[in-house]
Amino acid sequence: MATELAAQSSSESRVSNSMEFVKRQVATLFELPAGLVLESGATIGPIQVAYETYGTLSARKDNVIYICHALTGDAHVSGRYTASDRKPGWWDGFVGPGKAIDTNKYFVICSNVLGGCQGTTGPGSLDPETGVPYGPDFPFITIRDIVCVHNALLDYLGIERTLAVIGGSLGGMQILEWAVSRPERVGSAVLLASGAKLKAQGIAFNAVGRRAIYADPLFRGGRYYREEEKPKFGLALARMIAHITYLSEQSIELKFGRKLQNGDQFEYNLRSETEFQVESYLHYQGRKFVDRFDANSYLTLTRAMDYFDLAERHGSLAEAFAKTQARFLVVAYNSDWLFPTSQSLEIVRALVEARRHVTFYELQSPYGHDAFLVDSELPKLERLVAPFLARRFQDGIFEGTSSAVK
Repeated sequence: MATELAAQSSSESRVSNSMEFVKRQVATLFELPAGLVLESGATIGPIQVAYETYGTLSARKDNVIYICHALTGDAHVSGRYTASDRKPGWWDGFVGPGKAIDTNKYFVICSNVLGGCQGTTGPGSLDPETGVPYGPDFPFITIRDIVCVHNALLDYLGIERTLAVIGGSLGGMQILEWAVSRPERVGSAVLLASGAKLKAQGIAFNAVGRRAIYADPLFRGGRYYREEEKPKFGLALARMIAHITYLSEQSIELKFGRKLQNGDQFEYNLRSETEFQVESYLHYQGRKFVDRFDANSYLTLTRAMDYFDLAERHGSLAEAFAKTQARFLVVAYNSDWLFPTSQSLEIVRALVEARRHVTFYELQSPYGHDAFLVDSELPKLERLVAPFLARRFQDGIFEGTSSAVK
């Protein structure tokens, strides 16, 4: 089980004794009237942030690893809440005692993103001005806004600097923004299956997914929270479309091929939506998704992803990375066509041009974009990430500091 470390009051070290199970914690940040001024110019507050912590914060607070989750992830990165939980956190094979991100050594933080739907303020949260859920009135947010909330959580926890920030996909975009916008806070950056912007093809898939949600008559312009029926059909379709981009042709072919779902004969029925096994699988993914995610959050976060373009904001990637202080580990997967290796290499070349320290690997995997989440692929990733983190910890993240790895 992952070790849980509960937050104490802001004036204390916020370190508690370990517990058997993980516990979700909530911090209230950006109280009104100041609130958080977003990149769009709008102001929002207060902001509730759901987060989980694992391991023990060192006396020097120099062993902090902050994990940034992907588009539909959440703060529950490892462990279980109760003994009856069917599944552990989404990266349980990678985070925990003795694992790649070893909670016997490191203090791990993961929070649900701003705009999400797993405890952090998002479209489903109550608007303090109206007393009803924000819905479509939730302000437009960007990756920079999300990272601003991450930084505020570190302030709340009394942590000055991270040993490392780690994330894949949308989480990787957060990592890049963080290393550039708050370089003094990022000791090292581990970027997995991500890029400095979303290519036109990725934007196109997001657009189709959003259109599916908008076209659902149960969406009701985004004001559906008090309705008995939620926009499940459009959200399920959006998930089905997105899920295809997370896989690879090879992985789909190996798993399903042209196998039929029922029997070995065609039904010759146009109304059948699950004649092939791959159809049944995608429908299952869609149904499962609507039980845990919110349609407005999906719209909000995919737009934030679309807008992110690090080079455009700073003139070039090299100019952006010239501001960083972190050491980078960049990992790509050869079968990832949502964030292909070419995008990782673009980042690596810019880091080299900016004279930053960077290590790059392309891992071989049949699982496409989702490879960094597949349990059978984690040992490959562990062989890269574990020694990288150990070396960074040994080097020390504060000037004149050297922390020994035990």
